[in-house]
Amino acid sequence: MPEISRFYGIIIALYYNEHNPPHFHAKYGEFVAEIDIKTLQILNGSLPKRAKALVLEWADDHRSELMLDWELARKMAVLNPIEPLK
Repeated sequence: MPEISRFYGIIIALYYNEHNPPHFHAKYGEFVAEIDIKTLQILNGSLPKRAKALVLEWADDHRSELMLDWELARKMAVLNPIEPLK
């Protein structure tokens, strides 16, 4: 699972050659969620309320970069790191 960002104990990653819709994975402790890049809806899993809010704020700020990394992952190319939430 290639990590593309990390902040406040949250790891953001994309898998190579994943299924649609375009999404990323967020991990916080034992919690894991798949989040749709376009709608920012949780597709699978869950996160605590505060972690979810941080992830959604970060994703909203970096949606275009996430889509670029999604396309790179589909092509099995090296992913670009994305600035963490500050």
